[in-house]
Amino acid sequence: MSGMSLYIKVWRQASAEVKGEFVIYTLDNVSQEMSFLEMLDLLNEQIIKNGEVPIEFDSDCREGICGTCGCVINGHPHGPEKGTTTCQLHMRKFHDKQTITVEPWRSKAFPVIKDLVADRSAFDRIIASGGYISTKTGPHAEANAILVPKDNAETAFESAACIGCGACVAACPNASAALFASAKISHLALLPQGQVEATRRVQNMVQQMDVEGFGNCSNIGDCEAACPKQIPIENISRMKREFIKSLSRCS
Repeated sequence: MSGMSLYIKVWRQASAEVKGEFVIYTLDNVSQEMSFLEMLDLLNEQIIKNGEVPIEFDSDCREGICGTCGCVINGHPHGPEKGTTTCQLHMRKFHDKQTITVEPWRSKAFPVIKDLVADRSAFDRIIASGGYISTKTGPHAEANAILVPKDNAETAFESAACIGCGACVAACPNASAALFASAKISHLALLPQGQVEATRRVQNMVQQMDVEGFGNCSNIGDCEAACPKQIPIENISRMKREFIKSLSRCS
């Protein structure tokens, strides 16, 4: 049985210095069992056979763990499936003869490098500014000896599930990184190990967001809807509370 025939309207941009445009490709014999990235692999095989330059896109684990993959598919970061990364999306979510529009994350802080690849190193700099704890090397006390309330432990674990893919930024009309930063801040703010740097962590990470050119959060909620790990927007409220507390500690 032959597979689907699709029209792939994909963003092509040779480098950060040139203007990009959409190019439409026709792709036949696409199995519904393929992942979206396997479909792009198949498309690239066809493009290479035609003597053209293949489409650049990010991927690594292809298991929804690393956060490397990510593109906007028919207007949705990571595609139409809720709680799913691009690499976990399968072609059974599409139908024969459908036009699929694929483009990179759109944000001033995520400049396009080539085709579907965007520079997301701004997230790395936000983490480097405060997303860590200080600890001594060598033997440590038994982990269970440090008491953590169950609710705090579960909420911290939920926040730590953020994979830093950038879908929240791509979905937000303000291109805000508030959900990403707040997940990292919440994770450590709820645990005793994170208290030493608590004041400077939230101040430094919020300041770094502004330096990188991300927009402000206006509580629209598109970030939560697009997040493949379904990080709750309540983290942003916690980040704001932590920021206000940090100001009182400094005064």
